[in-house]
Amino acid sequence: MNALIPDNPLAEMIATLDLSDANGAQTKEDIFTGPSQWMPHGRVFGGQVLAQSLVAATRTVEGRPVHSLHGYFLRPGDINLPITFSVDRLRDGRSFSTRRVQAYQKGEPIFSMIASFQDEDPGLNHQDEFPKDIPAPATLPSAAELIGDNPHPVAQYWAKARPFDMRHVGSPIYFKVEGKPVAHQAVWLKALGDLPADDALHTAALAYASDYSILESIYRAHGIAWAHPGLKSASLDHAMWFHRQARVDQWMLYVQESPSAQGGRGLALGRIFSQDGVLLATVAQEGMVRVPELKSE
Repeated sequence: MNALIPDNPLAEMIATLDLSDANGAQTKEDIFTGPSQWMPHGRVFGGQVLAQSLVAATRTVEGRPVHSLHGYFLRPGDINLPITFSVDRLRDGRSFSTRRVQAYQKGEPIFSMIASFQDEDPGLNHQDEFPKDIPAPATLPSAAELIGDNPHPVAQYWAKARPFDMRHVGSPIYFKVEGKPVAHQAVWLKALGDLPADDALHTAALAYASDYSILESIYRAHGIAWAHPGLKSASLDHAMWFHRQARVDQWMLYVQESPSAQGGRGLALGRIFSQDGVLLATVAQEGMVRVPELKSE
């Protein structure tokens, strides 16, 4: 195995989300620092910096869980460098708190996010229905079982280095796309082990995992696999609405679809359900998607 692949990816993710307070450093903003995880392509995983930014914002809010975040990926992050997070306390109202987070490497912002937090409040309650005819995760193969000992570093990352067990409903698109092109898919996911009973940690880990696979609905629509020669993709922005508290060490179904792709970009939408049908979160992400043999329309 590649020596850089962690023996315990889940423990590494939890450690990555345990930000320090930068030895008390503070300006008019709150300052935190965090490490970067290894990735085979050398760029910081978007879900990592997203989740770390949420942790930083949450550290400055008392007693109010996050209900939404909107972030932009500004520059590729370097996995060899730590990340500094500055949190601007934009507003603390009677029910809502708003925070702006900037993530920096080498003095330049690589990610910018605004998050909103709210007191628990009774009100109207409804949700989308859980999809029908979804096979149970135990009946589906894991990425490790599908990929096996493929020596490519990216394949080994998919198989062994992610802190989540991910199981596609139907065939995955790691190396090829089977069946007719469709702009939707569903993926079961669950942390590889138990997490501490900390709601904020589970929410941050859910944000972390929300960046996995969401752009795949765009690729499926055009019969393009991750291994497509010359494929270039990157997350541009990420929005997330947290509806109900998640437990990421229990199975969740991530239902994904792409309503549009154009101009070298694609939009993907996702809904995350618990296994018993509770809608936990909704996600939207636009990504850069460039296929060398195609011209942007």
